[in-house]
Amino acid sequence: MKQTINEGKNLAVISYLTFVGLIIAIIMNLEKRNTFTSFHIRQMLGLVIMVLVSNMIEKYLNSWLGTLCWFASAAGWLYAFYHVIIGQQKPIPFIGEYFQEWFRNVR
Repeated sequence: MKQTINEGKNLAVISYLTFVGLIIAIIMNLEKRNTFTSFHIRQMLGLVIMVLVSNMIEKYLNSWLGTLCWFASAAGWLYAFYHVIIGQQKPIPFIGEYFQEWFRNVR
């Protein structure tokens, strides 16, 4: 497991940097299929979708609720980024397990 983490850590970190970093990590992980990287790619993909949904909520429904969702996304990102830096596969609280299930085909 430690070897898998060491081999996949750089791509996992890249996936959290920007949306472009996420795309790069997905493409580069296609042939390697590192499980550590895949886990964090799925977490970041879920976070990106959360931010998009929070922006839509803010624009069309309620700016206060959208801002609250955005802060939840930012807190999730900080949590996930911290855990990738220290080399752990911990899902984001409350929703991270769903991200793993929903995006299980993203490797």
